[in-house]
Parts: sequence; structure tokens; C-alpha cells
Amino acid sequence: MLRHLGTKRTYAHNVKLASLLGITAGFVNAAGFLGFAVLTTNVTGHAALFAERIAFQDWTTARIVALWMSLFLAGAFISSLIVSSIGRNQQYSYVIAIFIEILILLIVALLGHRYHGELIAKEFFAGSLLFAMGMQNSLVSMVSGSVVRTTHLTGTFTDLGIELGQLLRKKKEERMQLKARIKLRIAIILFFMLGALAGALLFRRVDFSAFLFPVMILLFTLLYDMLRLRIKRFYHHHKT
Repeated sequence: MLRHLGTKRTYAHNVKLASLLGITAGFVNAAGFLGFAVLTTNVTGHAALFAERIAFQDWTTARIVALWMSLFLAGAFISSLIVSSIGRNQQYSYVIAIFIEILILLIVALLGHRYHGELIAKEFFAGSLLFAMGMQNSLVSMVSGSVVRTTHLTGTFTDLGIELGQLLRKKKEERMQLKARIKLRIAIILFFMLGALAGALLFRRVDFSAFLFPVMILLFTLLYDMLRLRIKRFYHHHKT
């Protein structure tokens, strides 16, 4: 799912990737908003808020929002650096980036309850989630060849609209590949929304401990390829 790069990747790999990490991003987006009143999976809304705060000369909030956007960028940069300089020469390059994301979510799950509206705590927790989502978005984009993005839906809805329009005009022999891309976009949207719903419901029930749920999904994602490869080798060894 994650270890396959370039021409080795298949449509099934991208669907699995979109499903699991789409749920993770949707969950963090909803639970993060309920916990800290901050959108933590993209920077689009923060750009508007940043401009508004400058217009009202609220320099303190403007600096915080600028920090959040910078942290998302930093997460994407670090993830890209890990994959490009370390990962492409090693089979399990994504382990480091996923592990950092797991660590951040664990910190939020275990210490998030200490947040009671203090400014510094809000900066730390919301910023750390933005950093983690920046890492995830960059990792998924690089691994999938920019086919899958999981932390926001704006581009996905745009691509889906374009492809639905093309579906009406393309020749019959070209529609099969186009339909596959449409199904992938729909999968990303559905699993992101499913994750958001799960995040909202679980956060209402168990508070910040809800962030342990995406930790479990990421651990499964991390171990999936390793276990699958070992099972295949075990089966092949005993078969021969």
C-alpha cells in the first residue's frame, strides 16, 4: 500500500491508501475542531483568517495563524525530505514519517485534556496536528504520484467535477480509466466524511482519548505491508 512506488503502484494500492488515511484525516479534522476550535487538516481557512486578523490589526492572533500555516508547510517539507533523501532507497521509507505522526497523535490523546483554552496550549496542540497532517498529505501525495490527497477535499471535489464532465464527452473506450479515477475520488470523499463522523461521535464520548483511534489506524497501515509480505513469503516457502 505504501511501499509500492512509481510503476509498481496499482489502482488497488491507491484505494487502500485513500481509505485508511482518508479516515485518519477526517477523524483528526473533526476531533481537532471539537477539541481546540481549530481546523487542523488544511490551511485554506487559515489564510482567510490570517488576512482578516491583519485587517483588524489583531497581531497576536495573526502571528498564531501564521505559525499554524508554517507548521503545516514544515510537516510537508520534513515528510518530503524523509522520503526523497532516505526513503526511495529503502523499502519501508514511510515508517519514519508515519511514526512521527503516531507520536504526535499520542501526545494529543494523552495530554489534550490539559487544554482549557490557554493560548500557549492551543498553539501547541493545534499546531502539532497541523504539522502531522502536513506530513501525511505530503507522504501520501509522493507515494501515490500525486494521485491521492487525503487531508482536504477541495481539490478532490474539483477533480471529481471535471472528470464527471469528461465522462459525458469521452469515447466509450476511454471511459473505463476515467471511471476508475472517479471511483477513487468518491472513495476519498466518503472515507474522509466517515472519519469526520467517527471523530465527532467518539470525541463527544471519550474526549481526547478519541485520538487513539487514528493511532490504531496508522499502526495498522504501518504494519499492513510488512505483515502481508511476510505472509506471502511464508506461504510461498511452505508451498514449495
